[in-house]
Amino acid sequence: MPTNVTDAFQVPKHRGLLTVCAMVATLMQALDSTIANVALPYMQGSLSTTSDQITWVLTSYIVAAAIMTAPVGWLSARFGRKNFMIVCLAGFTVASMLCGVAQNLTQMVLFRLLQGVFGAALVPLSQAIMLDLYPIEQRGSAMAMWGMGVMVGPILGPTLGGYLTDVYDWRWVFFINLPFGLLSVAGIALFLTDTKRDSSLSFDWLGFSVLSLGIGALQLMLDRGEQIDWFNSMEVVAEAVLAGLGLYLFLVHMRFAEKPFIPPRIFKDLNFSAGFLVMFTIGMVLLASSALLAPYLQTLAGFPVREAGLLMAPRGVGTMMAMMVAGRFVNKVDARLLILLGIFSLAFSFWEMTKWTPDVAISTLVWVTMVQGFGLGFVFIPLNVISFATLPPELRTDGTALFSLVRNVGSAIGISVMSFMLSHNTQVMHSQIAEAVTPFNRMLHSGGAFFAWNSGAVGGLTGLNGEITRQALSIAYNDDFMLMFWVCLPIAFLLLLMKKPKFSGSEPAPHAVLD
Repeated sequence: MPTNVTDAFQVPKHRGLLTVCAMVATLMQALDSTIANVALPYMQGSLSTTSDQITWVLTSYIVAAAIMTAPVGWLSARFGRKNFMIVCLAGFTVASMLCGVAQNLTQMVLFRLLQGVFGAALVPLSQAIMLDLYPIEQRGSAMAMWGMGVMVGPILGPTLGGYLTDVYDWRWVFFINLPFGLLSVAGIALFLTDTKRDSSLSFDWLGFSVLSLGIGALQLMLDRGEQIDWFNSMEVVAEAVLAGLGLYLFLVHMRFAEKPFIPPRIFKDLNFSAGFLVMFTIGMVLLASSALLAPYLQTLAGFPVREAGLLMAPRGVGTMMAMMVAGRFVNKVDARLLILLGIFSLAFSFWEMTKWTPDVAISTLVWVTMVQGFGLGFVFIPLNVISFATLPPELRTDGTALFSLVRNVGSAIGISVMSFMLSHNTQVMHSQIAEAVTPFNRMLHSGGAFFAWNSGAVGGLTGLNGEITRQALSIAYNDDFMLMFWVCLPIAFLLLLMKKPKFSGSEPAPHAVLD
């Protein structure tokens, strides 16, 4: 692939409008991965379901999106990126409206499956569109604009979902997509130039089937494992076997098949392969840290729902600030150094979170979460630029689809592992702390402890057990934050495999990309 592309690059017409449409599509899909989380208790009452059943509202979307991300490259090449994008945007918008009017759990799960099927392609297609709209020396700024949807969407989703549910109704969590979906469809239909179509392509049904089996079984295992005691359940064992078998068969098929729908030559690019692994790790901590922070603020720190949502906003602000800064400097500074700065910022924030107690100060919450968001932004933008800098244009859609897929799988694994560790460590610490709480402990016989935790009264025992659980939960959260600290550090070594991209021209990338 030639590195000097400035002279050959032609600025597309209506580039600014297409940029906005791509960003809106990305933001809609990213928001819907988390916006429904806080509305689940309200849905449970309206749809008359149990707490276990209502989680299928989340699981159905995640599983469908994960499975349908893989064939995005083939579908785009076969039917053209423009037509495929319009169908996905329109289908996602209609499915969102159907979710908003669902009357029972069966309807909701079916419509969420449709939403996941159509929404799976929005992020990789919009990223591929952005990569084609801008030459390589401007992609730092372009990815900064586009990346706000991917990174900020899941972070701000619970805040927006909580607000809409509190002020209006949980159904508005889905209705909010209608105006943005219609505007994006109109913009793409009117202004996007279609890519070439290859009608000779035949679909790799075997490869898609075994990959779908592997991803679907893995997602179900991760989602259901904590609820049914992991490998003590035959269901989880069966899902684990199917996941391993499906993924193994897919790798073998991709290696030896004549025309697999994911071309194996894409992994010959070291920048992309290393970036692929980094994105998997970032996916693990991106949603897992957000999923831990919300209940921490409400359960331990004692903040009301709306305040807890507002206290999560600094993380998104830090991400947006870092993306704009990284977009401006990615052409002036070695992108690998920017990624390294982001990794260390992430690790530092998790290290600081291991020191938190239930009475952590608001100022500490704000600056630590802002540093964490800053780290995520500084990793994401340079990573997208350097990973696709040497990848041939015909492989970009496949590459963006794989990045979305591995980020989603990483997020699912991260959330499941952290949730399991939180539950397990809480039980272990509760047992250890309770061992020291006996009638012979003099600390319980004096002062306020005697009146609040008098073991001779039912109320005292209840209060004592509640305080032990609170302290055990606080330690378990700190253990999870420490685990994420250790997960972040090793990815710095993957930067050694990456090569610095060569940007053409001596002028720096523009600060804004809307022209």
